[in-house]
Amino acid sequence: MMAWTFLDTWIVITGMLSAMACALLGNYLVLRRMSMMGDAISHAVLPGLAIAFLVTGSRGSLAMLVGAVLIGLLTALLVQGLYRLSGLDRGAAMGVIFTTLFAIGLILIRQAADYVDLDPSCVLYGAIELTPLDTTEIFGFEIPRAALTSCGMLLLNLLMVAAFYKELKITSFDPSLATTIGIDANRWHYVLMTMVAATTIVAFESVGSILVIAMLIVPAATAHLLTDRLSTMLIISLIVAALAALLGHIGAITIPLWFGFRDTSTAGMMAVAAGAIFVAVLLLAPRYGIISRLLNQAFVAVRITRDDILGYLYRFGEVAPADAGRPRLPDLQQAIRAGFWLRPALVKLVRTGMVDEAAGGYALTAAGTDAGRNLVRSHRLWESYLCDKLGFCAADVHKAAHQLEHFTDDALQERLSTATGDPRQDPHQREIP
Repeated sequence: MMAWTFLDTWIVITGMLSAMACALLGNYLVLRRMSMMGDAISHAVLPGLAIAFLVTGSRGSLAMLVGAVLIGLLTALLVQGLYRLSGLDRGAAMGVIFTTLFAIGLILIRQAADYVDLDPSCVLYGAIELTPLDTTEIFGFEIPRAALTSCGMLLLNLLMVAAFYKELKITSFDPSLATTIGIDANRWHYVLMTMVAATTIVAFESVGSILVIAMLIVPAATAHLLTDRLSTMLIISLIVAALAALLGHIGAITIPLWFGFRDTSTAGMMAVAAGAIFVAVLLLAPRYGIISRLLNQAFVAVRITRDDILGYLYRFGEVAPADAGRPRLPDLQQAIRAGFWLRPALVKLVRTGMVDEAAGGYALTAAGTDAGRNLVRSHRLWESYLCDKLGFCAADVHKAAHQLEHFTDDALQERLSTATGDPRQDPHQREIP
Protein backbone atom coordinates (compact mmCIF):
# COMPACT_ATOMS: atom_id res chain seq x y z
CA MET A 1 0.00 0.00 0.00
CA MET A 2 1.29 3.44 -0.92
CA ALA A 3 2.12 5.89 1.86
CA TRP A 4 -0.55 8.54 2.47
CA THR A 5 0.66 12.12 1.97
CA PHE A 6 -0.81 15.60 2.30
CA LEU A 7 -1.30 15.52 -1.50
CA ASP A 8 -3.63 12.54 -1.06
CA THR A 9 -5.56 14.49 1.56
CA TRP A 10 -6.07 17.41 -0.79
CA ILE A 11 -7.07 15.08 -3.61
CA VAL A 12 -9.73 13.51 -1.39
CA ILE A 13 -10.96 16.89 -0.13
CA THR A 14 -11.23 18.23 -3.68
CA GLY A 15 -13.02 15.09 -4.82
CA MET A 16 -15.43 15.27 -1.89
CA LEU A 17 -16.28 18.89 -2.53
CA SER A 18 -16.81 18.33 -6.26
CA ALA A 19 -18.88 15.20 -5.72
CA MET A 20 -21.04 16.81 -3.03
CA ALA A 21 -21.69 19.90 -5.16
CA CYS A 22 -22.86 17.66 -7.99
CA ALA A 23 -24.87 15.31 -5.77
CA LEU A 24 -26.86 18.12 -4.18
CA LEU A 25 -28.34 19.25 -7.49
CA GLY A 26 -28.54 15.68 -8.74
CA ASN A 27 -31.36 15.00 -6.29
CA TYR A 28 -33.63 17.36 -8.19
CA LEU A 29 -32.67 15.85 -11.54
CA VAL A 30 -33.55 12.38 -10.25
CA LEU A 31 -36.86 13.55 -8.77
CA ARG A 32 -37.77 15.34 -12.02
CA ARG A 33 -36.95 12.17 -13.99
CA MET A 34 -34.36 14.23 -15.85
CA SER A 35 -31.22 12.30 -14.99
CA MET A 36 -30.12 12.33 -18.60
CA MET A 37 -30.34 16.13 -18.62
CA GLY A 38 -27.33 16.16 -16.35
CA ASP A 39 -25.55 13.90 -18.81
CA ALA A 40 -26.62 16.15 -21.69
CA ILE A 41 -25.36 19.32 -20.03
CA SER A 42 -22.11 17.74 -18.81
CA HIS A 43 -21.26 16.80 -22.40
CA ALA A 44 -22.86 19.70 -24.23
CA VAL A 45 -20.87 22.38 -22.39
CA LEU A 46 -17.74 21.31 -24.27
CA PRO A 47 -18.38 23.79 -27.12
CA GLY A 48 -18.63 26.55 -24.52
CA LEU A 49 -15.24 25.56 -23.11
CA ALA A 50 -13.65 25.39 -26.51
CA ILE A 51 -15.06 28.74 -27.60
CA ALA A 52 -13.87 30.32 -24.34
CA PHE A 53 -10.39 28.94 -24.95
CA LEU A 54 -10.32 30.10 -28.56
CA VAL A 55 -11.59 33.59 -27.73
CA THR A 56 -9.53 34.28 -24.61
CA GLY A 57 -6.58 31.95 -25.13
CA SER A 58 -6.81 31.25 -21.43
CA ARG A 59 -7.87 28.46 -19.13
CA GLY A 60 -9.20 30.99 -16.64
CA SER A 61 -12.10 29.76 -14.57
CA LEU A 62 -14.28 32.78 -15.30
CA ALA A 63 -14.09 32.31 -19.07
CA MET A 64 -14.75 28.60 -18.69
CA LEU A 65 -17.68 29.23 -16.37
CA VAL A 66 -19.33 31.80 -18.63
CA GLY A 67 -18.93 29.63 -21.72
CA ALA A 68 -20.23 26.52 -19.98
CA VAL A 69 -23.22 28.24 -18.40
CA LEU A 70 -24.28 29.82 -21.69
CA ILE A 71 -24.05 26.55 -23.57
CA GLY A 72 -25.74 24.72 -20.69
CA LEU A 73 -28.70 27.08 -20.88
CA LEU A 74 -28.74 26.71 -24.67
CA THR A 75 -28.84 22.92 -24.22
CA ALA A 76 -31.82 23.13 -21.86
CA LEU A 77 -33.64 25.49 -24.23
CA LEU A 78 -32.93 23.32 -27.29
CA VAL A 79 -34.02 20.14 -25.53
CA GLN A 80 -37.24 21.76 -24.31
CA GLY A 81 -37.93 23.26 -27.74
CA LEU A 82 -37.25 20.03 -29.60
CA TYR A 83 -39.39 18.11 -27.12
CA ARG A 84 -42.37 20.44 -27.63
CA LEU A 85 -42.06 20.99 -31.39
CA SER A 86 -41.07 17.56 -32.69
CA GLY A 87 -43.19 15.23 -30.59
CA LEU A 88 -40.10 13.23 -29.59
CA ASP A 89 -39.90 12.01 -26.03
CA ARG A 90 -37.63 13.99 -23.75
CA GLY A 91 -34.92 11.32 -23.71
CA ALA A 92 -34.68 11.28 -27.50
CA ALA A 93 -34.55 15.08 -27.59
CA MET A 94 -31.70 15.06 -25.07
CA GLY A 95 -29.85 12.46 -27.10
CA VAL A 96 -30.06 14.47 -30.31
CA ILE A 97 -28.97 17.74 -28.72
CA PHE A 98 -26.16 16.63 -26.44
CA THR A 99 -24.52 14.26 -28.94
CA THR A 100 -24.49 17.01 -31.57
CA LEU A 101 -23.08 19.63 -29.20
CA PHE A 102 -20.62 17.14 -27.74
CA ALA A 103 -19.27 16.30 -31.18
CA ILE A 104 -18.94 20.00 -32.02
CA GLY A 105 -17.13 20.50 -28.72
CA LEU A 106 -14.65 17.72 -29.42
CA ILE A 107 -13.85 19.18 -32.85
CA LEU A 108 -13.34 22.66 -31.39
CA ILE A 109 -11.25 21.29 -28.54
CA ARG A 110 -8.99 19.53 -31.00
CA GLN A 111 -8.53 22.78 -32.88
CA ALA A 112 -8.05 24.78 -29.68
CA ALA A 113 -5.40 22.37 -28.43
CA ASP A 114 -3.10 23.56 -31.20
CA TYR A 115 -3.14 27.13 -29.90
CA VAL A 116 -3.73 27.03 -26.18
CA ASP A 117 -2.87 24.76 -23.27
CA LEU A 118 -5.80 22.41 -23.62
CA ASP A 119 -5.68 18.65 -23.13
CA PRO A 120 -8.81 16.89 -24.44
CA SER A 121 -8.21 13.90 -22.16
CA CYS A 122 -8.27 16.14 -19.08
CA VAL A 123 -11.57 17.63 -20.20
CA LEU A 124 -13.01 14.17 -20.70
CA TYR A 125 -11.49 12.30 -17.74
CA GLY A 126 -10.38 14.97 -15.31
CA ALA A 127 -7.02 15.45 -13.60
CA ILE A 128 -7.81 15.42 -9.92
CA GLU A 129 -4.36 14.01 -9.11
CA LEU A 130 -2.80 17.26 -10.35
CA THR A 131 -5.09 19.66 -8.50
CA PRO A 132 -2.82 19.92 -5.37
CA LEU A 133 -0.07 21.32 -7.61
CA ASP A 134 -2.10 24.38 -8.65
CA THR A 135 -2.44 26.31 -5.40
CA THR A 136 -3.31 29.77 -4.19
CA GLU A 137 -2.38 31.36 -0.86
CA ILE A 138 -5.21 31.96 1.63
CA PHE A 139 -4.29 33.38 5.04
CA GLY A 140 -0.78 32.09 4.62
CA PHE A 141 -1.85 28.58 3.59
CA GLU A 142 -1.33 27.05 0.15
CA ILE A 143 -4.71 25.67 -0.89
CA PRO A 144 -5.46 23.96 -4.22
CA ARG A 145 -7.43 26.26 -6.49
CA ALA A 146 -9.77 23.41 -7.50
CA ALA A 147 -10.63 22.81 -3.85
CA LEU A 148 -11.52 26.47 -3.39
CA THR A 149 -13.71 26.62 -6.51
CA SER A 150 -15.41 23.33 -5.61
CA CYS A 151 -16.01 24.56 -2.07
CA GLY A 152 -17.47 27.80 -3.40
CA MET A 153 -19.74 25.91 -5.77
CA LEU A 154 -20.90 23.61 -2.98
CA LEU A 155 -21.66 26.56 -0.69
CA LEU A 156 -23.53 28.32 -3.50
CA ASN A 157 -25.61 25.21 -4.17
CA LEU A 158 -26.32 24.79 -0.46
CA LEU A 159 -27.38 28.41 -0.23
CA MET A 160 -29.71 28.07 -3.20
CA VAL A 161 -31.28 24.86 -1.87
CA ALA A 162 -31.74 26.36 1.60
CA ALA A 163 -33.16 29.65 0.32
CA PHE A 164 -35.48 28.18 -2.28
CA TYR A 165 -36.19 24.76 -0.80
CA LYS A 166 -39.97 25.12 -1.14
CA GLU A 167 -39.85 26.29 -4.77
CA LEU A 168 -37.43 23.58 -5.86
CA LYS A 169 -39.39 20.90 -3.99
CA ILE A 170 -42.83 21.69 -5.35
CA THR A 171 -41.64 22.24 -8.93
CA SER A 172 -39.82 18.90 -8.78
CA PHE A 173 -42.78 16.90 -7.49
CA ASP A 174 -45.72 18.69 -9.12
CA PRO A 175 -44.98 21.47 -11.66
CA SER A 176 -48.69 21.91 -12.42
CA LEU A 177 -49.53 22.56 -8.77
CA ALA A 178 -46.60 24.97 -8.56
CA THR A 179 -47.99 26.95 -11.47
CA THR A 180 -51.47 27.12 -9.94
CA ILE A 181 -50.14 28.62 -6.69
CA GLY A 182 -48.06 31.22 -8.49
CA ILE A 183 -44.65 29.53 -8.72
CA ASP A 184 -43.21 29.68 -12.23
CA ALA A 185 -42.10 26.07 -12.85
CA ASN A 186 -40.35 26.95 -16.12
CA ARG A 187 -38.28 29.67 -14.49
CA TRP A 188 -37.11 27.34 -11.75
CA HIS A 189 -36.35 24.69 -14.35
CA TYR A 190 -33.91 27.03 -16.05
CA VAL A 191 -32.48 28.22 -12.74
CA LEU A 192 -31.72 24.60 -11.91
CA MET A 193 -30.22 23.98 -15.34
CA THR A 194 -28.01 27.05 -14.91
CA MET A 195 -26.72 25.76 -11.58
CA VAL A 196 -26.15 22.30 -13.05
CA ALA A 197 -24.12 23.83 -15.89
CA ALA A 198 -22.05 25.90 -13.45
CA THR A 199 -21.49 22.92 -11.17
CA THR A 200 -20.50 20.77 -14.12
CA ILE A 201 -17.79 23.15 -15.29
CA VAL A 202 -16.39 23.50 -11.78
CA ALA A 203 -16.24 19.70 -11.51
CA PHE A 204 -14.56 19.33 -14.91
CA GLU A 205 -11.14 19.93 -13.49
CA SER A 206 -11.63 17.23 -10.90
CA VAL A 207 -13.61 14.45 -12.53
CA GLY A 208 -13.98 15.44 -16.20
CA SER A 209 -17.08 15.66 -18.37
CA ILE A 210 -17.62 11.92 -18.73
CA LEU A 211 -17.47 11.10 -15.03
CA VAL A 212 -19.30 14.16 -13.70
CA ILE A 213 -22.59 12.47 -14.59
CA ALA A 214 -21.78 9.74 -12.05
CA MET A 215 -21.44 12.35 -9.34
CA LEU A 216 -24.62 14.11 -10.47
CA ILE A 217 -26.83 11.03 -10.52
CA VAL A 218 -25.46 8.04 -8.59
CA PRO A 219 -25.40 9.53 -5.05
CA ALA A 220 -28.91 10.94 -5.54
CA ALA A 221 -30.20 7.66 -6.96
CA THR A 222 -28.65 5.82 -4.03
CA ALA A 223 -30.29 8.15 -1.53
CA HIS A 224 -33.63 7.74 -3.29
CA LEU A 225 -33.53 4.02 -2.53
CA LEU A 226 -33.14 4.72 1.17
CA THR A 227 -35.76 7.39 1.82
CA ASP A 228 -38.87 9.11 0.46
CA ARG A 229 -38.20 12.39 2.31
CA LEU A 230 -36.43 15.07 0.27
CA SER A 231 -34.55 16.58 3.23
CA THR A 232 -33.20 13.16 4.23
CA MET A 233 -32.43 12.36 0.62
CA LEU A 234 -30.29 15.49 0.30
CA ILE A 235 -28.26 14.59 3.39
CA ILE A 236 -27.75 10.96 2.37
CA SER A 237 -26.65 11.95 -1.13
CA LEU A 238 -23.98 14.25 0.34
CA ILE A 239 -22.72 11.43 2.57
CA VAL A 240 -22.63 8.97 -0.34
CA ALA A 241 -20.79 11.48 -2.54
CA ALA A 242 -18.16 12.15 0.14
CA LEU A 243 -17.74 8.44 0.83
CA ALA A 244 -17.37 7.69 -2.89
CA ALA A 245 -14.57 10.26 -3.17
CA LEU A 246 -12.71 8.83 -0.17
CA LEU A 247 -13.11 5.19 -1.20
CA GLY A 248 -12.36 6.08 -4.81
CA HIS A 249 -8.96 7.55 -4.02
CA ILE A 250 -8.08 4.78 -1.60
CA GLY A 251 -9.05 2.25 -4.23
CA ALA A 252 -7.11 4.05 -6.95
CA ILE A 253 -3.83 3.93 -5.03
CA THR A 254 -4.21 0.46 -3.50
CA ILE A 255 -6.31 -1.97 -5.53
CA PRO A 256 -4.19 -1.92 -8.75
CA LEU A 257 -1.06 -2.62 -6.65
CA TRP A 258 -2.61 -5.87 -5.45
CA PHE A 259 -2.48 -7.15 -9.01
CA GLY A 260 0.92 -5.76 -9.88
CA PHE A 261 -0.29 -2.65 -11.72
CA ARG A 262 0.42 1.02 -11.10
CA ASP A 263 -2.13 3.27 -9.43
CA THR A 264 -5.05 4.35 -11.57
CA SER A 265 -7.37 7.33 -12.08
CA THR A 266 -8.94 8.60 -8.89
CA ALA A 267 -11.87 10.12 -10.80
CA GLY A 268 -12.60 6.78 -12.42
CA MET A 269 -12.41 4.96 -9.10
CA MET A 270 -14.72 7.58 -7.56
CA ALA A 271 -17.35 6.63 -10.12
CA VAL A 272 -16.67 2.93 -9.47
CA ALA A 273 -16.98 3.46 -5.71
CA ALA A 274 -20.24 5.37 -6.17
CA GLY A 275 -21.55 2.54 -8.34
CA ALA A 276 -20.48 -0.05 -5.76
CA ILE A 277 -22.29 1.85 -3.00
CA PHE A 278 -25.38 2.03 -5.21
CA VAL A 279 -25.29 -1.72 -5.85
CA ALA A 280 -24.89 -2.43 -2.13
CA VAL A 281 -27.86 -0.21 -1.31
CA LEU A 282 -29.86 -1.68 -4.17
CA LEU A 283 -29.35 -5.11 -2.61
CA LEU A 284 -29.67 -4.22 1.07
CA ALA A 285 -31.97 -1.18 1.35
CA PRO A 286 -34.63 -1.89 4.01
CA ARG A 287 -37.60 -0.93 1.84
CA TYR A 288 -36.59 -0.89 -1.80
CA GLY A 289 -33.61 -3.24 -1.75
CA ILE A 290 -33.75 -6.40 -3.85
CA ILE A 291 -33.05 -8.71 -0.91
CA SER A 292 -35.64 -7.06 1.32
CA ARG A 293 -38.23 -7.24 -1.47
CA LEU A 294 -37.43 -10.89 -2.08
CA LEU A 295 -37.70 -11.60 1.64
CA ASN A 296 -41.00 -9.74 1.80
CA GLN A 297 -42.30 -11.67 -1.21
CA ALA A 298 -41.23 -14.91 0.44
CA PHE A 299 -42.94 -13.88 3.67
CA VAL A 300 -46.16 -13.06 1.84
CA ALA A 301 -46.00 -16.31 -0.15
CA VAL A 302 -45.55 -18.37 3.02
CA ARG A 303 -48.36 -16.48 4.78
CA ILE A 304 -50.77 -17.00 1.90
CA THR A 305 -49.82 -20.68 1.64
CA ARG A 306 -50.31 -21.04 5.37
CA ASP A 307 -53.79 -19.54 5.06
CA ASP A 308 -54.57 -21.86 2.17
CA ILE A 309 -53.55 -24.89 4.24
CA LEU A 310 -55.73 -23.79 7.15
CA GLY A 311 -58.67 -23.16 4.84
CA TYR A 312 -58.25 -26.51 3.07
CA LEU A 313 -58.01 -28.48 6.29
CA TYR A 314 -61.08 -26.72 7.69
CA ARG A 315 -63.12 -27.42 4.53
CA PHE A 316 -61.87 -31.01 4.59
CA GLY A 317 -63.23 -31.39 8.10
CA GLU A 318 -66.61 -30.03 6.97
CA VAL A 319 -67.20 -32.67 4.31
CA ALA A 320 -65.02 -35.63 5.24
CA PRO A 321 -66.62 -38.70 6.86
CA ALA A 322 -65.84 -39.32 10.51
CA ASP A 323 -63.62 -42.31 9.67
CA ALA A 324 -61.68 -40.46 6.97
CA GLY A 325 -57.95 -40.33 7.48
CA ARG A 326 -55.94 -37.17 7.71
CA PRO A 327 -54.91 -35.41 4.52
CA ARG A 328 -51.30 -36.19 3.65
CA LEU A 329 -48.65 -34.14 1.92
CA PRO A 330 -49.60 -35.29 -1.63
CA ASP A 331 -53.21 -34.32 -0.89
CA LEU A 332 -52.12 -30.84 0.14
CA GLN A 333 -49.84 -30.51 -2.88
CA GLN A 334 -52.66 -31.41 -5.23
CA ALA A 335 -55.23 -29.15 -3.55
CA ILE A 336 -53.13 -26.06 -2.92
CA ARG A 337 -50.44 -26.15 -5.63
CA ALA A 338 -48.16 -23.87 -3.67
CA GLY A 339 -44.99 -25.45 -4.98
CA PHE A 340 -41.85 -24.62 -2.99
CA TRP A 341 -43.72 -22.67 -0.30
CA LEU A 342 -45.89 -25.57 0.89
CA ARG A 343 -43.29 -27.24 3.11
CA PRO A 344 -42.07 -24.02 4.83
CA ALA A 345 -45.69 -23.06 5.49
CA LEU A 346 -46.46 -26.50 6.94
CA VAL A 347 -43.38 -26.39 9.16
CA LYS A 348 -44.41 -22.98 10.50
CA LEU A 349 -47.97 -24.11 11.17
CA VAL A 350 -46.76 -27.17 13.07
CA ARG A 351 -44.26 -25.14 15.09
CA THR A 352 -46.87 -22.53 16.05
CA GLY A 353 -49.35 -25.18 17.14
CA MET A 354 -51.91 -24.51 14.41
CA VAL A 355 -51.57 -27.91 12.74
CA ASP A 356 -50.94 -31.32 14.26
CA GLU A 357 -48.80 -33.78 12.31
CA ALA A 358 -49.18 -37.48 13.04
CA ALA A 359 -48.43 -40.59 10.98
CA GLY A 360 -47.72 -38.47 7.92
CA GLY A 361 -51.12 -36.77 8.05
CA TYR A 362 -52.20 -33.30 9.07
CA ALA A 363 -55.12 -32.01 11.14
CA LEU A 364 -56.09 -28.68 12.67
CA THR A 365 -55.58 -28.02 16.33
CA ALA A 366 -58.10 -25.94 18.27
CA ALA A 367 -56.22 -22.75 17.43
CA GLY A 368 -55.90 -23.85 13.80
CA THR A 369 -59.61 -24.61 13.63
CA ASP A 370 -60.44 -21.08 14.77
CA ALA A 371 -58.08 -19.57 12.20
CA GLY A 372 -59.38 -21.84 9.43
CA ARG A 373 -62.98 -21.03 10.29
CA ASN A 374 -62.21 -17.31 10.10
CA LEU A 375 -60.59 -17.68 6.67
CA VAL A 376 -63.46 -19.73 5.30
CA ARG A 377 -65.93 -17.21 6.70
CA SER A 378 -64.09 -14.35 4.95
CA HIS A 379 -64.00 -16.30 1.70
CA ARG A 380 -67.69 -17.10 1.66
CA LEU A 381 -68.71 -13.59 2.73
CA TRP A 382 -66.68 -12.18 -0.15
CA GLU A 383 -68.41 -14.57 -2.54
CA SER A 384 -71.78 -13.39 -1.25
CA TYR A 385 -70.79 -9.74 -1.53
CA LEU A 386 -69.42 -10.11 -5.05
CA CYS A 387 -72.58 -11.84 -6.21
CA ASP A 388 -75.15 -9.71 -4.37
CA LYS A 389 -73.60 -6.27 -4.67
CA LEU A 390 -71.35 -6.39 -7.73
CA GLY A 391 -73.30 -8.76 -9.94
CA PHE A 392 -70.69 -11.49 -10.23
CA CYS A 393 -71.80 -14.91 -11.42
CA ALA A 394 -71.54 -17.55 -8.70
CA ALA A 395 -69.24 -19.62 -10.91
CA ASP A 396 -66.74 -16.77 -11.24
CA VAL A 397 -66.33 -15.52 -7.68
CA HIS A 398 -64.01 -18.14 -6.20
CA LYS A 399 -60.74 -16.76 -7.55
CA ALA A 400 -61.47 -13.17 -6.52
CA ALA A 401 -62.70 -14.24 -3.07
CA HIS A 402 -59.58 -16.40 -2.63
CA GLN A 403 -57.38 -13.36 -3.24
CA LEU A 404 -59.36 -11.10 -0.93
CA GLU A 405 -59.70 -13.49 2.01
CA HIS A 406 -56.01 -13.16 2.91
CA PHE A 407 -56.32 -9.43 3.55
CA THR A 408 -59.62 -9.28 5.44
CA ASP A 409 -59.55 -8.31 9.10
CA ASP A 410 -62.38 -8.76 11.61
CA ALA A 411 -63.77 -5.25 11.08
CA LEU A 412 -64.00 -5.67 7.31
CA GLN A 413 -65.49 -9.10 7.79
CA GLU A 414 -68.29 -7.70 9.90
CA ARG A 415 -68.95 -4.94 7.36
CA LEU A 416 -69.22 -7.57 4.63
CA SER A 417 -71.66 -9.54 6.75
CA THR A 418 -73.81 -6.47 7.42
CA ALA A 419 -73.74 -5.37 3.78
CA THR A 420 -74.98 -8.76 2.63
CA GLY A 421 -77.67 -9.09 5.29
CA ASP A 422 -75.83 -11.58 7.55
CA PRO A 423 -76.24 -14.52 5.15
CA ARG A 424 -76.12 -18.09 6.45
CA GLN A 425 -75.07 -19.60 3.09
CA ASP A 426 -72.77 -18.49 0.28
CA PRO A 427 -73.83 -18.45 -3.41
CA HIS A 428 -72.80 -22.14 -3.63
CA GLN A 429 -75.17 -23.05 -0.77
CA ARG A 430 -72.33 -23.74 1.63
CA GLU A 431 -72.72 -22.75 5.25
CA ILE A 432 -70.98 -19.54 6.27
CA PRO A 433 -69.34 -20.20 9.67
